[in-house]
Amino acid sequence: MQYGILGGTGIEVSRLCLGTMMFGAWGNTDEAECHRMVATALDTGVNLVDTADVYAFGESEEILGRALKGRRDDVVLVSKFHNQMPGGPLDRNRRGNSRLWIMRAVENSLRRLGTDHLDVYLVHRPDPRTDIEETLGALSDLVRAGKVRAIGTSSFPAEEIVEGQWAAQRRGLQRFTVEQLSYSVLARHAEAASLPTAQRHRMGVMVWSPLNGGWLTGKYRTGAEPAGDSRARTNADHFDFGDEQVRKRKLAVVDELLRVAADEGCTLVELALRFVLAHPGVTSAVMGPRTHDQLLSQLTAVERPLSNEALDRIDALVEPGSVLNPSDIGYTPPTLKTAALRRR
Repeated sequence: MQYGILGGTGIEVSRLCLGTMMFGAWGNTDEAECHRMVATALDTGVNLVDTADVYAFGESEEILGRALKGRRDDVVLVSKFHNQMPGGPLDRNRRGNSRLWIMRAVENSLRRLGTDHLDVYLVHRPDPRTDIEETLGALSDLVRAGKVRAIGTSSFPAEEIVEGQWAAQRRGLQRFTVEQLSYSVLARHAEAASLPTAQRHRMGVMVWSPLNGGWLTGKYRTGAEPAGDSRARTNADHFDFGDEQVRKRKLAVVDELLRVAADEGCTLVELALRFVLAHPGVTSAVMGPRTHDQLLSQLTAVERPLSNEALDRIDALVEPGSVLNPSDIGYTPPTLKTAALRRR
């Protein structure tokens, strides 16, 4: 395993991170296999583990907490808050980035994970309803209380990354030192602004969906029907298969990428992970395996880097800074979703 420093935190983390979104009802309900994935990852040298309260609505955190029993001090543990969590019909504040919810959400996550602190606590998405100073103030209090070691953001546009840094400086608050963003061969939007901005502010960067939701595993090919249990079948619209133009474009690029991988002597999975790790602003790539076999196929990615020739060929296939499907960015400003917010 290879390691790097998470921005300016001084925390040393593995260049591959175990993501646990698939633990539980959203992916793998076999808890024994989930525990096995955690054990294998840690035994291979992975020390960065990522989850979120919303993953299977708390089940991922619960499974991970049990899997880490006796090994909690071996890992840098990351969780997130923001998304709507289940509650009663009058409990309208089980979401967002308010102090009210942050203070409740962190206690819930700590309880489910069976720990007294999080090493990194991330704001899962921006919240236009809440002043960033309100969010930073609450997170700063958690750092001072010892419940959180470092704070960060996820899928924040470059301008909001900057605003967070300015707000912390203006108010003397704990600053965001980590950004987790979507980045892959098929979704290179982060190269245009978010990655350079994170670098400028010395933020550690964790990359989510480096396999683009399964597109870069090699199991989706032109002319081949996807497996019945694949996300392409079970959730076609969300997975691009419902958009013929995007589907055809991605399939064409994947066919070419398989040739690049073959010339590099690696699998498409290894090529995809090595691509994101080649960017100097990226600290760690988040693996999101559903099965133990999928985990094993990703752990070999750090054995050697991609050649410059392979990177040049990828640039020719997918233009730097571009994205084949805008929904892969991970966050759409409300003004682009709701017409009333951009009209008088």
